[in-house]
Amino acid sequence: MTSFQEYLYQTYITTEPQSLYEPANYMLSLGGKRLRPLVCLAACELFGGKAEQALPAAAAVEWFHNFTLVHDDVMDKAETRRGKVTVHHRYGINTAILSGDVMLVKAYQLLQNYPPELLIRLLDVFSRTAIQVCEGQQYDMDFETTTQVSMPDYLQMIALKTAVLLAASLQMGAIIAQAPTHDAQHLYDFGWHIGVAFQLQDDILDTYGTEQQTGKRVGGDILNNKKTCLLIAALEKADSPSKTELHTWLDNQNPADAEQKIAAITAVFTRTNALDTAQSLMNEHYQKALEHLHQIAVPDQNKQTLRKLAADLMYRKA
Repeated sequence: MTSFQEYLYQTYITTEPQSLYEPANYMLSLGGKRLRPLVCLAACELFGGKAEQALPAAAAVEWFHNFTLVHDDVMDKAETRRGKVTVHHRYGINTAILSGDVMLVKAYQLLQNYPPELLIRLLDVFSRTAIQVCEGQQYDMDFETTTQVSMPDYLQMIALKTAVLLAASLQMGAIIAQAPTHDAQHLYDFGWHIGVAFQLQDDILDTYGTEQQTGKRVGGDILNNKKTCLLIAALEKADSPSKTELHTWLDNQNPADAEQKIAAITAVFTRTNALDTAQSLMNEHYQKALEHLHQIAVPDQNKQTLRKLAADLMYRKA
């Protein structure tokens, strides 16, 4: 069997102009978990298909995911990605935007490997998801200048920005294996809830975890005034003095006060039971994901790979 990594490498673009295509290949070469393509392959096998059948779709998902990262890094003015220089810092902003556009088109080209009856269904899922990811990114940017963000609004944003692509990757694998529509939908819902739970866990670990667990500085979201589930819960539950303290620290952008800011806001999170709220939401979505996985009409032992994946994603202990 051709491994996914081998197949992905074969999709690199080697034609001219290399000034356009080298940045795209560079982005893909930075690695990452390859989570979305791997679950696409696993979903295909879950319903009796062969992983090789899902390789083009899995690669399409990975090209699309990396396209979003290139453009996200431009919008965020990020200097590093996966420990390496970002595309726009290495090649320039204009080239990064154009190479990102090529990556999106490449994703669609890869889906053309499927016969028309499959292609129509795959494009329906893929195109809808691509639009939803853009919606999620816009909501995230809107929240930067929104004074109050509700928990439902936040959950919708992370679902669109993060969870829908994981869910779509699973559903596409199921479609390729000719899974019944209701089973493919259960698998999509499994991925959606796991994606939301994972992002909630990521929010928690950014404050209460370790750098080894997240690959990022602990408290980074606090320093950037990110409206995470912890901050939203704290603002909703805080009494007047605690709310005033939160807003005072949120207004403080002095780098010299960074560690004190992290400690003070973390203390408010703990005092208002924001951590308990976030963990409760995370566990709720995790359990809903497992319920959808249970509903899928295949032998239980066939679900072990996805069940283990869900557990591995969730149990990164803080």
